[in-house]
Amino acid sequence: MARRKEVVVSALQFACSDDVATNVDTAERLVRSAHEKGANIILIQELFEGYYFCQAQKEDFFQRAKPYKEHPTILRMQKLAKELGVVIPVSFFEEANNAHYNSIAIIDADGTDLGIYRKSHIPDGPGYQEKFYFNPGDTGFKVFQTKFAKIGVAICWDQWFPEAARAMVLQGAELLFYPTAIGSEPQDEGLDSREHWKRVMQGHAGANLVPLIASNRVGKEVIETEHGKSSITFYGNSFIAGPTGEIITVANDKEEAILVAEFDLDQIKSKRHSWGIFRDRRPDLYKVLLTLDGSNPSS
Repeated sequence: MARRKEVVVSALQFACSDDVATNVDTAERLVRSAHEKGANIILIQELFEGYYFCQAQKEDFFQRAKPYKEHPTILRMQKLAKELGVVIPVSFFEEANNAHYNSIAIIDADGTDLGIYRKSHIPDGPGYQEKFYFNPGDTGFKVFQTKFAKIGVAICWDQWFPEAARAMVLQGAELLFYPTAIGSEPQDEGLDSREHWKRVMQGHAGANLVPLIASNRVGKEVIETEHGKSSITFYGNSFIAGPTGEIITVANDKEEAILVAEFDLDQIKSKRHSWGIFRDRRPDLYKVLLTLDGSNPSS
């Protein structure tokens, strides 16, 4: 009889206020609801403690950052994870001496903090001015052995880079998780990236034969910037994709959601091995990936 390593994953989606206590309460309520639906690993959206403040460059917003150790939201989620017996990746704005990071702590089902990942790719464009706040992450891409599965976790803009997904799966990730904050583009009201956003990550799932879980926020957020008010309407569409990139379940663009899907990781592992995508890799031909722009592969 074939082995079965079954895991139930969940992606949460909600609109944020700009009050930490309210948002953390909402996250806890949804985590509890996901647990009631059978979820083992539950993903909360990126920087869920408040508004997505990176619409503006304001020095006051650095006060939102807190050190990793003894972070109150992480401590609360540790207690919740232990109580429910679930894994919870927790996104937060990290202060580390004079550096600041867009980080995520991985909490195991017994409440143990397994460590952090710091966002590697930092965007800088209208409405998404993250380079003002965040240093490029220095942890490298990591995987975390949890009670239920070995997981890879990256953050938002990381999801547009296939190298990140491949790096995590090469380290043994059985599931990929991407907490996100993405929506409209303040400089171009006609630009709607939601389908592109989903297809890119569906490609990561299919190219690596691993399920992928993405959690995004919803709602309109208005931030006072140095040039007046800026607003982003976050388009939700949180989803769970299967190992061929197929959408298993997806949320809409307006409502709170709790998405749940179950996967047999042993069955997926067998399929991944039989497909040959890792057997037939040619790292000796990929030196061009080590150059800045691909223009000089011999360097």
